[in-house]
Amino acid sequence: MPPSQLTESVLALPEAERLELARLIVESLPDDPACEQRIAEGVRRLEDLATGKVAGLTADQFRKACEGP
Repeated sequence: MPPSQLTESVLALPEAERLELARLIVESLPDDPACEQRIAEGVRRLEDLATGKVAGLTADQFRKACEGP
């Protein structure tokens, strides 16, 4: 299955199933200190968003940021 088709299929899953899939993918990563550090940073950032400690970007802000200068 091409990556674009896989991505489309995954994004069509209900939220709970996407979260479970994400958990399984993270658990499958190698036991590497550098990788663990990146995962911990990602989890910390998600927690900051979920608790309102930081504000996320709006969809428009995200798109503009992806376009670059």
